[in-house]
Amino acid sequence: MAEVILVTGGCRSGKSAFAERLVREAHPARRFYIATCPVLDAEMRERVRLHQARRAADQWTTIEEQTDLVSALKRCGSGVVLVDCLTLWISNLMYAAEQKNIAFTEDEMRLECERFQRACTSFEGTIVLVMNEVGSGIVPENEVARRFRDCSGRCGQMMASFADRVYLTVCGIPMKLKG
Repeated sequence: MAEVILVTGGCRSGKSAFAERLVREAHPARRFYIATCPVLDAEMRERVRLHQARRAADQWTTIEEQTDLVSALKRCGSGVVLVDCLTLWISNLMYAAEQKNIAFTEDEMRLECERFQRACTSFEGTIVLVMNEVGSGIVPENEVARRFRDCSGRCGQMMASFADRVYLTVCGIPMKLKG
């Protein structure tokens, strides 16, 4: 079974940089980056470019996968995997469901998390998950945003419970919460 590490925190809190450091420390050579971010505009393209530049010298193998984390993890085989990020994965799952006129709910989120957790148990290596902490803000004004917040909270709780270690990053400072 893989060692699973969850890194959470607010937007621009230093989650990804800290997670990348954990990966470099865990395994010097065989590194995979599962990227869940859809590139929809020039600003997002620039954000992705900056992330890629930060990893350039470290010989990462990047797998672009917006919804099927199980397949992406299987493609890695073994080693150290960074999934960045679960928050965008949730958004992508919700968007894909809505394209089929289906409301993605906490129940579907629970099933997706359980499916991914099963895949993690058969992985040989370390898996580092990055996720935004979105539950510290106000209650969203619309139903879709509340469902997103609820799905994110469900996913966060499930992954934190499943993980061997959990870190919270605040202002670039990681704090160990578990493990």
